[in-house]
Amino acid sequence: MRLAFTYNPVPDVEEALSFYRDTLGWTEAWRHGDHTVAFTIPGTNVQFMVGPRVAGEQPGPAFLVDSVERFYAEHRDRLTFVAKPRAIPGGHWASFLDPAGHPVYLLDQVPEQLPQRISA
Repeated sequence: MRLAFTYNPVPDVEEALSFYRDTLGWTEAWRHGDHTVAFTIPGTNVQFMVGPRVAGEQPGPAFLVDSVERFYAEHRDRLTFVAKPRAIPGGHWASFLDPAGHPVYLLDQVPEQLPQRISA
């Protein structure tokens, strides 16, 4: 497991893009279409991703694992999964709750496979 980014689901991606890019001055790291954008944060290798709110998802850390489906199979009896593995571009995504009820997200992509930044 390696922390890849923090995930912040938002109701308006364009508004979030304007805030994080134009107000805070963060640089786009990559984007997937018009609905998901990740930013580099100065002083860290961890990215910050915004995307549309999906079925009650809340902000939380997203960890890279070798296989989301294998992690799910090995831990489904010990963790409270709120989202079973589902396909995303280039991999899979799932989430579970920590003991305090906070979401923890999983994906099985390597950083080199994440979408590249699209120049305007």
